[in-house]
Amino acid sequence: MRPEQYQPPMTWTGRLWRLAVMLCISAGAFATRASYLWDEARWWFIADLTLGLVSFIVIWWRRRHPVPVTTFVNIVTIVSSSSLGPAILAMVSLSTRRRWREIIPQAVLSVVAGIIALEFFATPTEASDPVIVQYAVTAVATGAMVAWGLYIGSRRELLASWRARALASEAEQQAKVMQARSLERARIAREMHDILAHRISAMSMSAGALAYRSDLSAEQIRETAQTIQETSHLALTELREVLGVLREGPGDATPEKPQGVPDLSGLIEEARRLGMRVESRCDIDVGSLSPGIARTLYRCVQEALTNARRHSPSAPVTMHIRGGPEHGVDLLVENPLPLSMGSNGPTPGFGLVGLAERVGLHGGRQSATVSEDKRFLLHVWLPWQS
Repeated sequence: MRPEQYQPPMTWTGRLWRLAVMLCISAGAFATRASYLWDEARWWFIADLTLGLVSFIVIWWRRRHPVPVTTFVNIVTIVSSSSLGPAILAMVSLSTRRRWREIIPQAVLSVVAGIIALEFFATPTEASDPVIVQYAVTAVATGAMVAWGLYIGSRRELLASWRARALASEAEQQAKVMQARSLERARIAREMHDILAHRISAMSMSAGALAYRSDLSAEQIRETAQTIQETSHLALTELREVLGVLREGPGDATPEKPQGVPDLSGLIEEARRLGMRVESRCDIDVGSLSPGIARTLYRCVQEALTNARRHSPSAPVTMHIRGGPEHGVDLLVENPLPLSMGSNGPTPGFGLVGLAERVGLHGGRQSATVSEDKRFLLHVWLPWQS
């Protein structure tokens, strides 16, 4: 990953605290020699502050031109102690790029500049310290700046890689969700064609006979109109049921028989034969539900049992169906999570995504949550009539 890809954008807050740190370092370094320079070499006093000011201006281009800026401030520190703050920031910033072909020459230049400054531009107070100690401090300080910059750079790259991975995972998840929804809609579209095509074609044929046959008697016209009426009524009825007549595969020519609430007992018994512990309760009037709602309710129970069998095969499952014409239909399916799963719960499957799409097309709502006592709860609400 290139440094430009993981370096965070510079904000005004970041600029201000960096400026404050640089001012503190430069002020501390310049204060140790300010009185001596003012008394003994006033031209040096003015030159030191001037070069320091230039360094404070140049440092803001350290990201765009890291090597030239670091080279300039390292050289300037030989004669300007007020440039020490920008020099430290430039060295740390250069090291965050983690390019040794840039770091090593600048680290050597920083040590050499420090040695030259100690040998030829040190004040009497600064020259009183042992030479070995001064050289050691210069080398250790340079190494600390490089190490700190390397740490910051590695941390920035790690965070950037995590963000990129999270964005890629989220995009992939969204793509899979959209694919699940598209597949569900495609299955519904194919089903509409299978069920309604022959009804529509029959209506078209009967209507065509009325349009082009001028020799029909009044009784024949009445019978043909009645046929159109009955066919259209059947077509509207099957249109409400179309969500519950999904084919098993794209190659099937005959749709499966619509299933509804009366088939729930067989579905639950099948789950129990597979080893699941299912406790079910149904408090609604089965015959009052429309075929489309009944089929969708069946599919919700089927998907809930499938998820429970996949994620918690040995856990008991509690299912409750309740409601009425005024309230609608509520389906509550609950099962405890396995101990190995902790409190995070199962990853939402794309079966639930497709089911949510189906429920939404009926004007219903679906939610899947994990309670504080580590129980997975699926709640589906459907209107009483579609």
